[in-house]
Amino acid sequence: MKRDKRVVSYIFIFMLGAFVAVGGLYLYKDKLFDFVDSSNGACYTSCQNKVTITDKGIADAVDKVYKSVVLIQNYKNDKLYSTGTGFVYKVDSKNGYVLSNYHVVNGASKLKIVRSDDKVIDATYVSGDEYLDVAVLKIDSSSVLAVAEIGSGTNARLGDTVFTVGTPVDYQYRGTVTRGILSGKDRLVSLSLSSNSNVDDYVLKVLQTDASINPGNSGGPLVDSNGKVIGINSLKIVKSEIEGMGFALPIEDVMTNISTFEDGKKIERPYLGVKMYNASDVSYSRYLGIDVSTNVTEGVIVADVEKDSCVSSVLKK
Repeated sequence: MKRDKRVVSYIFIFMLGAFVAVGGLYLYKDKLFDFVDSSNGACYTSCQNKVTITDKGIADAVDKVYKSVVLIQNYKNDKLYSTGTGFVYKVDSKNGYVLSNYHVVNGASKLKIVRSDDKVIDATYVSGDEYLDVAVLKIDSSSVLAVAEIGSGTNARLGDTVFTVGTPVDYQYRGTVTRGILSGKDRLVSLSLSSNSNVDDYVLKVLQTDASINPGNSGGPLVDSNGKVIGINSLKIVKSEIEGMGFALPIEDVMTNISTFEDGKKIERPYLGVKMYNASDVSYSRYLGIDVSTNVTEGVIVADVEKDSCVSSVLKK
């Protein structure tokens, strides 16, 4: 009987020891996997309370520029004709100055601005340029809530975070923020001054972004992650098979001519009075009925000369 009791005691002690060992191994395993998973950016139950999310995205940058952005209302014959976006870039003792697109304010008999606090104020067109698609407006300096800080599109890098603030579609969606990246620099896009024309009139150098740009965003700022304006949103490619290709005017190209606009003057450009097309575009040459040698790989085709222009005067001589 004594021997049996000792055997039972040994068995009990052995089982107790095994239980403690297994329990210790389980606890060690649990802590080990917490450490491994945490090192990979994951954390389970035992350390969930230690995780703190501090990323605010671009909220701070948006705050820097948001109150400087305005909704522009274009009135024709006292009726609201169209809307767009602009932003205050400068203020002095008398006036606040607003940048936007020329096509946003073109033909307006009256212009009004809606601030971020929904207050509506009158604006006056100062000057602009149809080819650069830039317009400068002025408002009373007392009406300025904030002034946007001008940055650099030249120093921006491909892949940099950018965002827009504007009024897509209509008044209901004013102050909309969209985010993307800088997709391309020094893009050259061909444009026509008439929406009904199939012929391109000039080429514009732009920044490309995949940040959402919709009708009504025109004239608004393209902003970097530091809250500085690097461009003015102007256009996008609108095709069912294409998505996320918007373009902005580099802010340097705008600011180079800003004093001219503020003085109420216009950019003076040389004028030849000819219509030219890329000689390497064989399909378009055929459309024009012009036969170009296959040996021609570069240059332009002079398709037409405007009457009484500089070139026509020379040709007459």
